[in-house]
Amino acid sequence: MHTILVTGACGQLGRELQIVSRNSKDSFIFTDVVQDDEVGAVYLDMTDTASVAALVGSEGVDVIVNCAAYTNVDAAEDNPVLAEKLNCTAVEGLAKVAADAGAFLVHISTDYVFGGETFSSPIPETCAPSPLGVYGRSKLAGEEAVMRSGCEFAIIRTAWLYSEFCRNFLKTMLTLFDTRGSVSVVDDQRGTPTYAYDLAELIMKVIENPRTGIFHFTDEGECSWYGFASAIALMSGSSCAVVPCTSEEYPTKARRPAYSVLSKDKVKSVFGVAVPEWEKSLEVCLKRMGLI
Repeated sequence: MHTILVTGACGQLGRELQIVSRNSKDSFIFTDVVQDDEVGAVYLDMTDTASVAALVGSEGVDVIVNCAAYTNVDAAEDNPVLAEKLNCTAVEGLAKVAADAGAFLVHISTDYVFGGETFSSPIPETCAPSPLGVYGRSKLAGEEAVMRSGCEFAIIRTAWLYSEFCRNFLKTMLTLFDTRGSVSVVDDQRGTPTYAYDLAELIMKVIENPRTGIFHFTDEGECSWYGFASAIALMSGSSCAVVPCTSEEYPTKARRPAYSVLSKDKVKSVFGVAVPEWEKSLEVCLKRMGLI
């Protein structure tokens, strides 16, 4: 049995991890910077390395799962210090605690570590990162801090995460569909929508069979944001028109990768997981939300 400390428990991945771990024999300590009795998270400031170390020591934690991050990609351009603090400095502290305690660290990273290079096929873990903006650079710095810490770790890069919880693209689209006759969505950025529940299930596999390294995980397949939005509209029965547009027509403060589909070959081989198609997982999520 493991004792597992989870940071970012009130976020969408942390919420899904609480669901998939309900029948686990392991002991989970779900934490966040906001104590939420309804969610079941206790207060822990992950930027306070001393407090993290004290909790790990007192509870005998042997696995740390870091689901916390500064994820507002555009706001990061105006708040690089905060992004660096949460995505790198705090992660460096977690990794040091893990190394000192002999704990295994599962750290969630992102496809935004790529973007500066042009890809046209799924990106393997062996490709050199080339982030475009502050968010991607801060997440890459966090990865590098983990790797030089000396702890045993699994860095899991994921992309286009959504769920029935918190703010995400799926919920934003559903709100817009209810309030507008048409919605324009970017059609020249390709990636893979990933149901946070599926990622949470993978994390459970990693906890059961820890392997050190960098792993890519998303759901299977690929689409543009327009394709994702169109699928949401179709499955949810919305009559809102979804209209394709270019990135130039919908400018944002931070540049996004044009193609960030991640290869799942390594994670499937190492952990023996079956990765669901993104359309199937979207259908599952919408059913759980009572929308289909």
